[in-house]
Amino acid sequence: NEIKRTTSLIQINEKTLSEPIQNNQTKQAFVLSLSSVHPDTNKIIPVLFRPPAFMPITLPLVIISSVQHQAKNSFFWQFVFHTYTAAFTLVNGNGTPKAEEYSLQKKQFFLGLGAVSYSAFIGALPLTFMNRYKLKSSVMQVVVRKLLPAPLFGLTNAFTVAMVRSPEFDNGIEVMDRNGKVVGVSKKAGEKAVMETALSRAVLFGTTFFLPEVLMYCVQRARFVKNPRAVGPVRMFVVMSVLAGMLPVTFSMFPQCGEIQRADLEPEILSSTEETEFFYNRGI
Repeated sequence: NEIKRTTSLIQINEKTLSEPIQNNQTKQAFVLSLSSVHPDTNKIIPVLFRPPAFMPITLPLVIISSVQHQAKNSFFWQFVFHTYTAAFTLVNGNGTPKAEEYSLQKKQFFLGLGAVSYSAFIGALPLTFMNRYKLKSSVMQVVVRKLLPAPLFGLTNAFTVAMVRSPEFDNGIEVMDRNGKVVGVSKKAGEKAVMETALSRAVLFGTTFFLPEVLMYCVQRARFVKNPRAVGPVRMFVVMSVLAGMLPVTFSMFPQCGEIQRADLEPEILSSTEETEFFYNRGI
């Protein structure tokens, strides 16, 4: 009800939105609307999949996934982690793709399930090899548990985003002129939106798994933590700090209201307008 009231407030003040927002109530309405209402469908986003919920849910999953030593446990927790991120990606993606010959929702569900399963399998594969062939050397321990998780989580998250949102570049997304008028459906804009989101997600989780390992190595090397029991809590704090810092950085790597130039669009769209710049919802 609060979200609906704030949305109505924005619609009432729609004629003055181009001017600086001085009314604090209107400013709060914008913040709430941006974080809880889908810009394409105007539907209210479920609480668990709104941007403010992303860190509280992914943080424990990241920590649990990074400390597993058994392949089965690692697969399970990574499956849970990728399931949530895939659902978040689906809910917050562009909502304009249309398909007449099949159900778009069913396709995204099966693509998402396949991507999640594959990503969890790839993530647990190094531990499977290490345990199966009893590779217990210190070098293998460092490679499998310290070095591999960062690129694997980065790549698998980018892969999951690309698979879940593949209908956007298969069927295209709506592009608008600067006045908000829809001028056509573009596959090139859809591809740009998906690739930018995939890259930002790869940077987010690749850094979240890599940087804490570097920082913890420096902390232990400098002997800042002298009590061995304190290493675990310190590591959790470092992971939380890195994730909290990287979220706003990666979410804003590319503007959510994406921009594409006239030369990059399909000819059939250009024939209907003389505009030189076009815009679309990139998603999160």
